[in-house]
Amino acid sequence: MEKEVLPLCRREGIGIINYSPLAQGLLTGKYKPGQSLPEGSRASDPKQNMFLNNGELDQRQLLKVQRLLPIAEQEGLSLSQLALTWCLRNPEISSVIIGASKPAQVQENVSASGKQLSWATIQHIEEVLEMEISDRLTVGV
Repeated sequence: MEKEVLPLCRREGIGIINYSPLAQGLLTGKYKPGQSLPEGSRASDPKQNMFLNNGELDQRQLLKVQRLLPIAEQEGLSLSQLALTWCLRNPEISSVIIGASKPAQVQENVSASGKQLSWATIQHIEEVLEMEISDRLTVGV
């Protein structure tokens, strides 16, 4: 999307509304590599986990999310706020649709509005997201 769709939208003046910018909760950090799914989470609920591979989460993705935690901490943000700030940094993103289930989640997510990431932080995030970690790290799966 970032390599093909966003440049087209920028060129044509089209705005995008991002649905599920926290990837159904993956980018909150609540799902940990090699650990059981938290009770009451979307991934653990068969009625809600159809977008989460029916609760069979990709361990490589979970490792990447864990590698984003220090970046979020360095920026003084929660992992959710980092993910939302990442999305909202693009001028083509008009808004994000969050799926909060608790008032505290709404408050945390709203506080990402207006935050900015430095170029160095953006590059660091891109390195984490693009890195192939399956050869360097293993998980007990």
